[in-house]
Amino acid sequence: MPCSAVSLSIATIFSVTGVACLAIAFSTDNWTEIRVNRNLTRERLLSENSETGELPTEFETDYRYFSRDEGLFRVCFVNKKPKDFVVYTSPTQQECFNVNYYIPEDENSDKFSDERWERLHYSRTVVALYSLSFFFLFLSFFTGIAGCWKRSHANLVATGILQLVSSLMDCGSMGFWHTVQYYDVHKLKDELSYEAWPPVLKQSGIVTTSIGWSYCLSWTGITLTLLSSLLFLCSAQCIRRQKRQEQNANMQYLMPVYDKRNHPYGYYGYYPQTYASPGYAYPY
Repeated sequence: MPCSAVSLSIATIFSVTGVACLAIAFSTDNWTEIRVNRNLTRERLLSENSETGELPTEFETDYRYFSRDEGLFRVCFVNKKPKDFVVYTSPTQQECFNVNYYIPEDENSDKFSDERWERLHYSRTVVALYSLSFFFLFLSFFTGIAGCWKRSHANLVATGILQLVSSLMDCGSMGFWHTVQYYDVHKLKDELSYEAWPPVLKQSGIVTTSIGWSYCLSWTGITLTLLSSLLFLCSAQCIRRQKRQEQNANMQYLMPVYDKRNHPYGYYGYYPQTYASPGYAYPY
């Protein structure tokens, strides 16, 4: 009992905490933090245009000149948004615009290269795998309750396997997310890629890119879910071992039952005696 009780308690805590971390990471926008030094950018743009002394209009209208946080569904500006840029206020009270996963077939999409389409499919796969992992976690919630309530080995094994599959799907989702980042920086050469950024933004000290806390929280949730699945499997083995020990301990209190159907006088060599009834004469 102590083995299964302790492991089940720790597995439940890890599972709940892991699901909470995954849900927060999935819904927030701090996966990639891009910070633009606008003051230094302004100085270098003015030095490049020293003859006119004017800044290009893109400095105030192009979102690439502004600090922002990129998530799975939204891109949110940190301090200031571009002029005449359509945004909305997110639940975290930031000005954001949505990431477009639906690309209709028109004159713009006809210009897409094969690498651009691959990048789009990979980004869709990130969301799809993440969503499937929540589905398996939802199923494991019911099997886990049944396993803890009934101390059922089969239900706990099912819970551990479901959470293991969920954590593996999350790992696959993170792998595709890194693939999307690799495509943006190294493979894509079109007008939407890093290759097409203004030259001033590629200079040292202008733009800094770092991993955000949503990304770290996602890996934390994946790790906790994986540990929870292993603990549920260990708890199932503990319960099976304890039930076997209880059965072996109860065997010594069971009375032996003998089958007397195949022996006319039982197993004890007992032979019935014949008693004469009154008035009966023995035939001597």
